[in-house]
Amino acid sequence: MDKKLSFFIVDDDPICIKLYSRTLEKGGHHITAMSSAEKAIDEIKRVQPDCVLCDLILPTLDGLQFFQRLRAEKDLKQPIFIIITSKEYNYDYRRAFEMGVNGYLNKSLGYEAIIERVLQIVNDEAVIQFWGVRGTLPVPGKHSLKYGGNTNCVSIEFPDNTFFIFDAGSGIKELARHIAKLQKAPFAAKIFITHPHWDHINGIPFFMPFYIQGNEFEIFGSNHHNMSFEKLISDQMNSVYFPVTMKEFAAKVTFRTLDEEEFSIGNIQIETTFLNHPGRCLGYRVTYKGISFCYITDTELYLDSSQSYNEFDNQKLITFIKDADILVIDSTYSDEEYKTKIHWGHSCISAVVKAAHTAGVRLMCLYHHDPDQFDTDIDNKLMTAEAELKKLQSTTRVIAPAEGDKLSL
Repeated sequence: MDKKLSFFIVDDDPICIKLYSRTLEKGGHHITAMSSAEKAIDEIKRVQPDCVLCDLILPTLDGLQFFQRLRAEKDLKQPIFIIITSKEYNYDYRRAFEMGVNGYLNKSLGYEAIIERVLQIVNDEAVIQFWGVRGTLPVPGKHSLKYGGNTNCVSIEFPDNTFFIFDAGSGIKELARHIAKLQKAPFAAKIFITHPHWDHINGIPFFMPFYIQGNEFEIFGSNHHNMSFEKLISDQMNSVYFPVTMKEFAAKVTFRTLDEEEFSIGNIQIETTFLNHPGRCLGYRVTYKGISFCYITDTELYLDSSQSYNEFDNQKLITFIKDADILVIDSTYSDEEYKTKIHWGHSCISAVVKAAHTAGVRLMCLYHHDPDQFDTDIDNKLMTAEAELKKLQSTTRVIAPAEGDKLSL
């Protein structure tokens, strides 16, 4: 981060103070630290820090009592307040947020992960992470080491702990491991499914947070003809196909049917649009504090020369993704491959490059790669996209994210 911040650490463990301070100082931030919350109040009023990092269990005055005392100070520019604790009880986590703290982190994360999360909260960043970037089916092996072999799954973690998941392909199993490390109990998330083709839902039976009591999930998606969205999702776990059914979920799992619409979750705006793909497939646009993320997979953008090209449909998508800060878009085929894959429901590089450029997208992410493509083929698609954007003298940038990659929204 370019922005240099002032942190005040209150912890009676000198090792924690040393580790947090060393990591923050590497980033150029200013640190003040004390072991006593009681004595820290006057010093915080003098220093006026941007953020206070405070242990929960402290002698004489615990972290939440200390928080209340600070919030009552009239002549203090109120800092962001983050609890860092070794306690792992839901009661303390819930009580802290009910009282108004900005963050609650567990020491078991490790100090580097803690400081990474602290900076996300302080800088009000929503963090996008890729868990699967392939389409159709997983492709393990030596030819998918760079970008990964799992199918569609992307998450967004917001500063207030709101958590969004887009699609539940095989990549969601890796996301489950990440969630376990977060030590958030219970865990809640919104899951946005584009459509029920298997590469977008085949990770659902293996998503362990569904089997943990106290967790809560709301799954969004579209009905298909006379079949409800809930039935579409649950049928893949019919006992004929899989030995564990949705009845075994211990978490609270609810469903919400979507069409083309707009709605809000807290201060996050969500918009949906139907895409050009067999069946009913949704694209999503998420806007957080004026910054927009679009998730557009699967869709077929016809080339201008195609008899199937329709200006109205093309313009509808351009309008939907217009001025997006980050666009994750179906980039399944090279132009040469697409010649034999027309009407398969997926796009080629030149079509998505043109759409992103026309819409004024700031960053385009190539996504949903064909299972027959090696890492080198994805490299070639990226180079082609970069060359096409250069020809257009476009301000749009392009990347090909790999599993585990993060972006800030």
